[in-house]
Order: sequence, then C-alpha cells, then structure tokens
Amino acid sequence: MQRISEFAVGLLFGVGLMLSGMTDPGKVVGFLDLFGHWDPSLALVMGGAIGVGFFAFALAKKRTQSLLGGALHLPTSHQIDKRLIFGNLAFGAGWGLAGFCPGPALVSMAAGQDKALVFVLAMIFGMIAYEIAQRFLHPPKTQETTHEPQPH
Repeated sequence: MQRISEFAVGLLFGVGLMLSGMTDPGKVVGFLDLFGHWDPSLALVMGGAIGVGFFAFALAKKRTQSLLGGALHLPTSHQIDKRLIFGNLAFGAGWGLAGFCPGPALVSMAAGQDKALVFVLAMIFGMIAYEIAQRFLHPPKTQETTHEPQPH
C-alpha cells in the first residue's frame, strides 16, 4: 500500500509540475528575468506551494507519525550557516542557468527532453563530487584503539 501511495503522490507531483509550466526551461528563465521580459506566472505556482507547505508543516509539527503511519522526521535546526548560503547560491545559479531544478528536471527527462537529461547527469555528478569532497575535507573520526590485551 505504501508503494502505491508513493507512486500516486509522485505522479500527482509530476503532473502538477507539467501543468504549472515548471518543466519548461523557457518559462522558468522568463520568470527569473526580472529586467527583461519577466513572466510572473510562476509566482502564482510558488505562492500556492508556499501556502500548502505552510499549513502542511503546521499540521506535521503536531504529529509524530506520517499519515501512512511511518516515522516523521522534521528538521530541527534554525541555523543559517555558510553551507546553507552557498548551497542556496549554487542551487539558484543552476536553476537560473539551466531553467531546471531537480524535480522538474526529472519529470522533463522522463518526458524525453535532452536538455533535462544533461542537467540530471550534471546534477548527479555534482552530488557525487560533493560527497567525495566532504569525505576528503572532513574524514570520519575514528575511535582510538586501546592496547589492552585481548582475552584468548
């Protein structure tokens, strides 16, 4: 039952992205072009998403389980740090340059858009590069071993 619910929600999300125009890079770039031929139509989509999200998170904060009975894990940090700022800048730059963000890119790729495939491959490469860099810059701390004799 859970897999069917996950599929239905994903399908609904993908159809919503297509109907709203979020899978059309030209429409997204037009929305981001504040000093050219600005297309404000996606502001309504964003406003609707913020409204739904506001009430959904307010409801979720009062619950300990998801509607399907699974564990509910909400973010607890309210800290704005360098990682958050630079991550948002990278996300925004990618969205502005390509006209895609991850969800619409996956829907567009599934619909056969070549540009979306290139974006998704670059996104996956970027995620892998980030993980490798994190492991290199912040190796996991190991516990120091004690040199006590082990029982035989």
